Amino acid sequence: MSKWLVSTEWLATHLSAPDVVVMDASWHLPTEKRDPKAEYLDEHIPGALFFDINDLSDSDSSLPHMLPAPEKFASRMRHMGVGDGNRVVVYDTQGLFSAARAWWMFRVFGHQDVAILDGGLKKWKAEGRALDFDEPRPRQERHFSARLQTTMVCDKDDMAKISSAGGRQIVDARSAPRFAGEEVEPRPGLRSGHIPGSLNVHYASLLNADGTLKPADVVEAAFVEAGVDLSQPVATSCGSGVTAAILTLGLELTGHRDLILYDGSWTEWGSDDDLPIETGAAT
Repeated sequence: MSKWLVSTEWLATHLSAPDVVVMDASWHLPTEKRDPKAEYLDEHIPGALFFDINDLSDSDSSLPHMLPAPEKFASRMRHMGVGDGNRVVVYDTQGLFSAARAWWMFRVFGHQDVAILDGGLKKWKAEGRALDFDEPRPRQERHFSARLQTTMVCDKDDMAKISSAGGRQIVDARSAPRFAGEEVEPRPGLRSGHIPGSLNVHYASLLNADGTLKPADVVEAAFVEAGVDLSQPVATSCGSGVTAAILTLGLELTGHRDLILYDGSWTEWGSDDDLPIETGAAT
């Protein structure tokens, strides 16, 4: 396994380690009408805390789950008993979907000792491993140092410059029909299409049927096939900044290091009529 992924076997062995904190970071598209907190309360990995992506966001933004201020993130972690020196393991119910967003957020705020459970709760349950059905006992508060890593995230203005002037490849994690503008966006009021100059690597193409990430060489081949030059800087994007983190994870596992993620992603770009869009497949 890489430093960013741990197996179900590893977690089962280290679940009771005093420095390990497990967090359920499940999140679903609004159209799915699922309640991830309720599902967490129904069943979760023993001792797991709930990482609420919607709550851990900028409440002053009209966009969904934008990065919060470092002070807010640190406060939430401290009250949950997650802090410096903890080995954080995040997972989600789908295998590998929203957990990558939580993984990226920890790293954006300077906490590098974080990994994703490969295959998530889906694989954990398939293997018949233990589950809890009650909220865990409160943990003692712990200091969490949050320092925003500005080189890991970009905004709309940055993306507009990249799109028009180049210097960094834009890779969109949405499905090919959404990327091409052939499918209506799941959020109302958004135009269909993609940021001009973008390439398309659907996040699902990097995953196995059991929700685990494909081997690094297969992941690398998927990016190369889509026209991505792995020797050049990359900006990842998606619908709302969640599955873009799966691309970031995949690129990291290939050895790529010059990566930024567009936090507002298509929800921000597609709602601004002053910004150009393209339709059709990547050229």
